[in-house]
Amino acid sequence: MKKIPVGISSCLVGEHVRFDGGHKSDAYIRGTLSQYFEFHPFCPEVGIGLGVPRPSMRLVHRDNSIRCIGVKDESQDFTERLTEYAHQQRVNMTELCGYILKKDSPSCGMERVKVYTSVQSKREGVGIYAQHVMANFPLLPVEEEGRLGDPGLRENFIQRVYVLHRWRCLLSNGLTPASLTDFHARHKLIIMSHGDYRELGQALASVTKETLGDIAEQYIIQLMSMLKKVVKRSSHVNVLQHIQGYLKKDLSADDKAELCDVIERYRQGEIPLIVPLTLLKHHFRKSPDAYIDNSYYMSPYPPELRLLNHL
Repeated sequence: MKKIPVGISSCLVGEHVRFDGGHKSDAYIRGTLSQYFEFHPFCPEVGIGLGVPRPSMRLVHRDNSIRCIGVKDESQDFTERLTEYAHQQRVNMTELCGYILKKDSPSCGMERVKVYTSVQSKREGVGIYAQHVMANFPLLPVEEEGRLGDPGLRENFIQRVYVLHRWRCLLSNGLTPASLTDFHARHKLIIMSHGDYRELGQALASVTKETLGDIAEQYIIQLMSMLKKVVKRSSHVNVLQHIQGYLKKDLSADDKAELCDVIERYRQGEIPLIVPLTLLKHHFRKSPDAYIDNSYYMSPYPPELRLLNHL
């Protein structure tokens, strides 16, 4: 499978672009994720013409707005230049299916960046460049490298990247009412794990060639918004039990008891999600079901990522 294009802060892939001349190379990003993602590095601070190394900057609350100001020389205001750079890069980001940002950066931080006042600092800011990237591309899955250490956040981000990538492939192949309905059907169990899938499904029930464009646009906006929610263990249990229902006529009493026990052990946190999924796949190999076979919930991304081993 062709690698998925993902934007990233340049320092995270080992480029020496930090204010101190260093980098923040991330082993997981450069090792595991680089096997599946084609990284497109951006450094807004270098992009606006600042050198390496360079004086540091920070976010400052000034005149009822958040500004990006030089630490040593407060007359230096980089806010407009970072904003303009973000807008200039829009054409280079249209094909991206995700973006990994550098945490705590006054230009690239996604959240909880320090904002300084005359008396204190609070972690309530967003990097100037990051803020405009997220505004320009509201569907784009965005995460910080620090948060990727959390198994739930990591899985959530990568799942959203793959969903958006599949959506882009759907559009490039030519969207039709049938292909949109099939896309929804294949993602239905994933949607179910995040919330109520019925509203999205109802919107597709009346889709025609004439309404296809408007309905598809609203559909993907709602879907990507819904997928931002990190799935709880209890929600996975509900989906697993729903999938089990497709086997009710095929399982022996012992097989059913074993599957129920495995799902319960997952609910109790004794085993990871991969265990009940593997057992379900085993039973569906014996008793195939077209809907389950086509569902992305059972195999949402390459198994080599091993995300389900930690959920």
